Amino acid sequence: MAKKVAKRCVMCGREETAANHVVTIYDNLTICEECIDFIDQQRDAELVQQKADKKSDKKNHKIPSPKKIHEFLDQYVIGQDEAKKYLSVAVYNHYKRINQQVEEDDVEFEKSNIVMVGPTGTGKTLLAKSIAKLLDVPFTIVDATVLTEAGYVGEDIESLLTRLLQTCDYDVEAAERGIVFIDEIDKIARKSDNPSITRDVSGEGVQQGLLKLLEGSTVLVPPNGGRKHPEQKLIAVNTKNILFICGGAFDGIERKIGARLNTHMVGYGHDEKSRKKQRENLMRYVLPQDLKSFGLIPEIIGRLPVLTALNPLDREALRKILTEPKNAIIRQYQKMLALDGVELEFTEDALDMIVDKALEYKLGARGLRSIVETAMVDVLYEAPESKKKKVTVDGAFIARQLDKANFDKVKMADD
Repeated sequence: MAKKVAKRCVMCGREETAANHVVTIYDNLTICEECIDFIDQQRDAELVQQKADKKSDKKNHKIPSPKKIHEFLDQYVIGQDEAKKYLSVAVYNHYKRINQQVEEDDVEFEKSNIVMVGPTGTGKTLLAKSIAKLLDVPFTIVDATVLTEAGYVGEDIESLLTRLLQTCDYDVEAAERGIVFIDEIDKIARKSDNPSITRDVSGEGVQQGLLKLLEGSTVLVPPNGGRKHPEQKLIAVNTKNILFICGGAFDGIERKIGARLNTHMVGYGHDEKSRKKQRENLMRYVLPQDLKSFGLIPEIIGRLPVLTALNPLDREALRKILTEPKNAIIRQYQKMLALDGVELEFTEDALDMIVDKALEYKLGARGLRSIVETAMVDVLYEAPESKKKKVTVDGAFIARQLDKANFDKVKMADD
């Protein structure tokens, strides 16, 4: 009987022993367990080094200047130049502050969180998203309306950071350089100055809880949310270098601004036209004391030092939003139908009709998409099986589709 040939490792050349088993990968490829362990160790070390190099590259990444940030925002957001300027400077200074080296004079920059005030559909959320895209940092949007004090139905304040951790796969170091956009910040305003027998758990209570996050402190964050998994291990996150951007419509704040400015002027030189124009642009005169009058506590206003207002979108701005930005609504639908081999074209009167209806319904940029979606539903329904290679949408078609969807009746009901 022929003697069995012992298997030999092709890497180290050693024969198989009882202590070192040789594994057959393919017919002529055999590797011993010690060499397999060595390969695993080398792979793990290389992955760790790649991760460290990636973090170092991000840390040493040159921050775009405020003008470069402004130019980038122009590609996605139409108008709002004043808000873009404030946002660009605040973000540039924030990341310059993070990368600064501590010098002998011990002068440290303080964090400048941002609050944006403006009507719905003016671009508050889009501005924050575009900033995060430019800087390539972890970014999350959180709705303030779901937040409550700890122990009450709703989400804890720490859930803001839970979502930020989830966006960067629980990389704490990356999360500590991220951006959190708190939407609907005006919905947690203090309900009333009058004392009440019930606790304001979703208003002033949430504002009090946000203070430590906005200012900068080490917060213990439940990785999967705190209430459903009470046994989980908490993650310590330092919010010192996390930029918080807050946005809200602050519906009705114009009255408080108007009362402060005393816009009900009487006397010569103040005709009705000038007074109306001033009332329409009151939002640009917003000051921290107006936020206090609206219901934000002074402590949280102090932790949101950068205050900027977004103007309502006029006809010209809405017209540009339809076609000019990189992710313009019309471009989205054209690309959508192009996937079905159909070319889509909008005539000038169709675009004008869409803008006129958006102004009529006073929904801002979001109203544009709602109108286009309603008008295009039949085209999108038929396009995949249609033999037409080109579809032209004109103003008459838009009018027919909106009339078919009873848009005017909805408008009358709202009035």
